[in-house]
Amino acid sequence: MPYHKLLQKQLNKLLHGHENMPEEWQRFLETVSRSYATFEKDKNLSEHAFAISEKEYQEINNHLQFHNEITTESIHKLKAAIKSLDKQAPVSDADMDDDLINVINYLEKQILKTKDLEQLLIGAKESAELAAKAKSEFLSVMSHEIRTPLNAIIGNIHLLQQEEPLPHQKEFLKALQISANNLLSLINDVLDFNKIEEGKILFSTKDVDLRALLNNVSMAHRIRAADRGNKIELLVDEAVPAVVKADDVRLNQILNNLVSNAIKFTKEGSITLQMQVAQQYETGVAIGFSVSDTGIGIPKEKQALIFERFTQANSEITREYGGSGLGLTIIKRLLQLQKSDIHLESNAGKGSVFSFILHFEKSDAVIKEEDTIDTQQYDLLGARVLLVEDVHFNVMVAEKMLTNWNAVVEVADNGKIAVDKLSASTYDIVLMDLQMPVMDGYTAARTIRGLQISTPIVALSASSSGDVIQKVLNCGMNGFVSKPFVPEELFKVIYKHTVALHKVA
Repeated sequence: MPYHKLLQKQLNKLLHGHENMPEEWQRFLETVSRSYATFEKDKNLSEHAFAISEKEYQEINNHLQFHNEITTESIHKLKAAIKSLDKQAPVSDADMDDDLINVINYLEKQILKTKDLEQLLIGAKESAELAAKAKSEFLSVMSHEIRTPLNAIIGNIHLLQQEEPLPHQKEFLKALQISANNLLSLINDVLDFNKIEEGKILFSTKDVDLRALLNNVSMAHRIRAADRGNKIELLVDEAVPAVVKADDVRLNQILNNLVSNAIKFTKEGSITLQMQVAQQYETGVAIGFSVSDTGIGIPKEKQALIFERFTQANSEITREYGGSGLGLTIIKRLLQLQKSDIHLESNAGKGSVFSFILHFEKSDAVIKEEDTIDTQQYDLLGARVLLVEDVHFNVMVAEKMLTNWNAVVEVADNGKIAVDKLSASTYDIVLMDLQMPVMDGYTAARTIRGLQISTPIVALSASSSGDVIQKVLNCGMNGFVSKPFVPEELFKVIYKHTVALHKVA
């Protein structure tokens, strides 16, 4: 067999004729050859292992050095950040190891402070929520308590105006009516502002004829405008679609408020209500609205202030013209919730122009015109009305109005009596107060519907909470009229559910 190359070299040099050696010597040489091979293999493995260990050591060392540099840089940046936040923090650029302990201790203290602050904030948030809830409930209760007597005041004023008062009495009644309406407007503004702050304003859309809406706004203010020697003019772009999807209640509120302000601050002048298309697109349209007047105007330096809550351009305006200073704030917030804004152009003594743009979805619906009602000839044609009301003065007002409209009226002092009367007799409509002793309006309505009685029920309530209308409908009632109610609105609701319904039948 061939020997290891090193052994073979030595044999060739020192021992000639080793090929012919005895067999024992040959086995010895083979053993030596294998030892050479084993030794060389072990040597190569050791050298390879040492080379690998050296390489790994260098890699690990380089890696540690890199991370040490990152750590050092991070600590410096952390200390710099701490110093920028707190000049008194116990950190410096001194010995890194010792100072790192100070940094860690400082951060631990800050974490504890943060947790304490978080608990304080949670407590403050809970307190604020309780305060907001208490404020909302207080406003709701106070609104109800103010609206209830105000309903009797406004109702009695209306009734007295129908009794052909003497000329000097007409002036007194007019003053009372204006004062009562101003008080009602103030209550509504405060409640609307509170709803906006609480995020409880919800927008709904339905098919709306914008031309009819603007015409109704104009008609609603013509008498008051004429009293101040003003004329109201309507300018409508022919390109405005016949019907759009809109929240007519909020749009009415915005336009009525702007027109009312224009009339208040204008005397022997003009108010122009304008509507024009700003942009057309495939499924919708952007429409610009503006209300301009020739009134007292607003100085440039005061124009930003008038949109702040409870703020007028100056104190003299508050004394001379009145107002809560909430109207324009509410308008601005309502428009912002619809991704729009109110714009003002005005000069002192030269009038003002308030404008805004709203986007509407187009509609192919055709709105059926309602039958016109002659406001001078209200007639319910003997409709049987069950009035469910526990406040004596409100009973007097509503009963007198209804009998003046030729209705036959019966009164129930609470919901329990109303249920008994409906079980024993037939009525064309029920006017239901909500807050009553013995049985409230909600319970009474549910009980009536449980008896399979389908008589229309319309809620009459001074309650102003945001979910009251939905609760009314959920109880099986057919409609809602807010107190103090406008006589014309009350008549239309009763007419819709009684006379008009019988005409269709």
